[in-house]
Amino acid sequence: MVGVDQVLSQLSTVIDPDLKKDIVSMGMIKDLEVNDGNVKFTLELTTPACPFNEDIERDVRTAMAQLKDVKKFDLSVTAKVQEGRDLSADEALSTVKNIIAVASGKGGVGKTTVAVNLALALAKTGAKVGLLDADIYGPSVPLMLGMGKAALQVDGNKLQPADSHGLKVVSFGFFAEQEQQAAIYRGPIISGILKQFLVDTNWSDLDYLIVDLPPGTGDIPLTLAQTIPITGILVVTTPQDVASSIAMKAIGMFTKLNVPLIGIVENMSYFKCPDCNKEHHIFGQGGAKKISEKFNIPFLGEIPLSTGIMEGSDTGKPVLVTDSQSVNSEAFMTAAKNIAAQCSIIAAKMKEEISAEATTK
Repeated sequence: MVGVDQVLSQLSTVIDPDLKKDIVSMGMIKDLEVNDGNVKFTLELTTPACPFNEDIERDVRTAMAQLKDVKKFDLSVTAKVQEGRDLSADEALSTVKNIIAVASGKGGVGKTTVAVNLALALAKTGAKVGLLDADIYGPSVPLMLGMGKAALQVDGNKLQPADSHGLKVVSFGFFAEQEQQAAIYRGPIISGILKQFLVDTNWSDLDYLIVDLPPGTGDIPLTLAQTIPITGILVVTTPQDVASSIAMKAIGMFTKLNVPLIGIVENMSYFKCPDCNKEHHIFGQGGAKKISEKFNIPFLGEIPLSTGIMEGSDTGKPVLVTDSQSVNSEAFMTAAKNIAAQCSIIAAKMKEEISAEATTK
């Protein structure tokens, strides 16, 4: 008759494609029960957005089918996002498992559009997601989400984020007296505003907090990198050589600050002709992939140049909300799943390092 050891031995042949480890040693098998040939357990995946979730579940079922003495097999599948940052070193944001800063070397590459739609894509998978618009000088997240001036509440000493399409959102744009009002502040004040938005907001339990940084390598990116431990930086660029060269400067800055790089996303990568169905590379080709190879960081996705994406940003109706089954939405979903996978890889490496340090003491 089949026993617990046999089941675990068989399941240990299933390897997570991202983490390169078997699911048993990763602790992904929960509540295992083996009774008179009846086997029941829960497969707990590392994130609901993992691009290989269906593959892992299929491999588990295939592995169990090879155990001849199993009469009945009952599998439940759940997901629990792993902590990709040291929560013990950040008391103020100890309930936020991952902080992903979205950066670009220059403006005009569609960074905020990418940040908004990636946040929505992660939320669509079932993850709990927050979005912080850290571009104090030019906050555009409220416009892209169709929020206008959201009325933020204060509970005690904590700011309560606004809700939009399942996201918890905070933006300096909510506080501007007029939509056209410019923020005229020096660096220290800007840094102080960012710190307040981070630590004085009741983000509650989040799997991912997406921080939309202003373009460039100024005070806000530096403040974020030096204030709290973050999971990593996501760089957005376009295929053009000028955009790629400036993106490399931003990558160089974060590398010097020892901030992990999650990877790079190429926006406006190609235009797909609706008539001939061919891809046209209007702004060049391969810029982000060259950066990926040069810095040995993951290339996480290509977002097409599309009027649908642009109009959605301008009208406050993101494509992930209005046309979730479109090619454009699928591009964002693919990138979001790849980003979630990288966060899981970072989390696994962090656990290994902590474990290694503990054994040496």
